[in-house]
Formats: sequence, structure tokens, C-alpha cells
Amino acid sequence: MPVVTIGFTLHRPEMVPLMAGHMRIHDALFLEEPPTTEFDRMLSGSISLDEYVMTLDSEYPRFTKLMCAALRELKSNGKEIFQVEPYLENLLALHDFFADGGRPDDLNKNTLMYLVYLAEKKSTGALLQYYQTTASRSFDMTVDAVKRFARTDAERFRLRDALRAQELSALIEKFSSSFVEAGMMHYPLKRLMIRQAPRSMRIKSVFPANEIIQNLGQKGHLYGPGDQLTLLYIFHPEITATERETLLAARALIYTKIVTKEELVADITVYPHLQDELICIKATRGLSVNDCRRLFARIRGANTFDARQIVAEDVMGSSPHVGQLLKSGRHHFEDVKGQQNHAAATL
Repeated sequence: MPVVTIGFTLHRPEMVPLMAGHMRIHDALFLEEPPTTEFDRMLSGSISLDEYVMTLDSEYPRFTKLMCAALRELKSNGKEIFQVEPYLENLLALHDFFADGGRPDDLNKNTLMYLVYLAEKKSTGALLQYYQTTASRSFDMTVDAVKRFARTDAERFRLRDALRAQELSALIEKFSSSFVEAGMMHYPLKRLMIRQAPRSMRIKSVFPANEIIQNLGQKGHLYGPGDQLTLLYIFHPEITATERETLLAARALIYTKIVTKEELVADITVYPHLQDELICIKATRGLSVNDCRRLFARIRGANTFDARQIVAEDVMGSSPHVGQLLKSGRHHFEDVKGQQNHAAATL
């Protein structure tokens, strides 16, 4: 019986050892990324990891380098490795199309590229409106902007998952065991793949981040309020004007201000990103809409670390443990950030 494991993960350095462990027990690996011209050369060692990472302009360079090193080892052990992400592949082609002088009116409306163009146009417009609203408009208007962007983002995720499930279904049947990498926001991918796969195929899922949380002796998940809102729209696109939407959008405004954005260079065995995200999720979980309204007015123009301090002091009364974690985390991540330039040379 062919077996497919979908690994729902985060692009964080500390996830690489667990992901590699799951990949190691499968014959074929399907990565959540568009094909690149230098990928096979990187796997074979014809170009260095640093050279390859530079060609990608990766948002998470340390994760990318660690993951590529793991993939090299897996390739040398006989694993078949494929890059499969048709949405992003079409998006890159779209960028090239416009760079070569193409215009939206020139796009063939019967192509996947046109569908990607429409999804990106709608989502980008909603994101720009969110940024503009966050800068100067009222709290309520900003919450509405969060909801609009989350709804368009959900539409984009649905298209991405549908395209990827279709392409994967034609590939995984060739192998007795396959591992499919997927971001945690792509949970519907499993349902779509089950629909398209033959009954004889077993499709299961793993959440490496949850394994880490359990190993840390903690409870919870790594879906922040904004992710929860987007997932709500992914699974229930018809939902509208509910209190839960407003609450999650309001909490997302606070969460976004206090969570660490940079890729941390701290020891990955202490799971710096995951612990930081858990703390921020716990800090926002108990906030009401009015709590968020009050806090947003105070942290709107603050940087991440100052916003953490303000929120930490605010939640100290109701959740002293979480407040203290936020406070201590603030200083810890300031120290880590101060080491970035020095440590980057050794990555």
C-alpha cells in the first residue's frame, strides 16, 4: 500500500532536524517550493550552499541553508527529491512576464498564470489597504482591514492547495512512500489529496512543531490569531460578521506587533522561534476586543521590543507568568539580535 506523509511545518531553523527525520523514512520527497535551475547542482555539490541560498533571496536564509544541507545528505542516501509548488512557479513566471514588458491585458485568461495574477492582485490590494489603514485610521477600521486581507489570503491559499494537490496526485503514485512538505496554513491540502488519491493509498499527516511543544512539556499550538482567522475563512468562506472574526482580527493586531520577525541565530536546540511564538499566542489569547483596542493605541507606533514590554506589563495582572515570559523574552531576543551580524558570518 503506497503511503504519503504530509509534514505541516514552519520555515524555522529548529524545524530542520525533525523534518529531516521524517523525510529519512520515505523514498520520495516533495518540497513546497517552485523548481529552480540550480537546485540539482546544489544537491550534487557542484555549487556551495551559500551560493545556492544567495540565488534564492530567501526570507529565511539560515533555515534554507540548514534544510539544503539536510537535503544533500538525503539525496546521497538515495532519496528522490522534487520541487512542487505550481502556484509559486506561475507567480515567478508572472514576474518575468511583467519584467519583459508584458501587461495585464496581454495575459491569456485561460491559463493558470492568469488565475494567479487575479489572486495576487486582490490579495496585494487588501494588504496595501491594511498597511495604509494601520498607519493612521481608527482601530475599528484597522480590524476591518485585517479581516479583508485574511479573507483574500484564504482565497489565495485555497487556489495554491488545489493546484498543488492536483500536481502531487500525478507524482506520488510512482513511489511506495512519499513525504510532502507543507506549511501549517495548508492543512486543507490533506483533504484535497485524499479526494484525488486512489483508495489503496494511505495519506497521513505529521506536525513536527507539535512534537516540539510536547517535548517542552507545554500545551497549545502555533497558530496565531491571524492564522486562525485565515483558516476560518479557508474552511468557511461564507462566514461573515461574526464576533469571532472581530476578536481574532483584533488579537492579530497585537500579536503582529509583539512577535519576533527576524530569523534568530540562537541555539536551535532551545527552539527560540517556537518558544517566542508560543509566548505571544498565550499573551493574546485572553485579550478581549476592548483590551486590544486599548493596547493598540499604545503600541501602534512602537517597535517590536517596546511593544512586548507594554503588553507584558498589561497582562501581568491577569497572567503574571505569561507577562514575565514576555518581559524576559524581550531582553533575550534583544541580546540575540545584537549578535546577528557576528553570527551571520559563521552560518
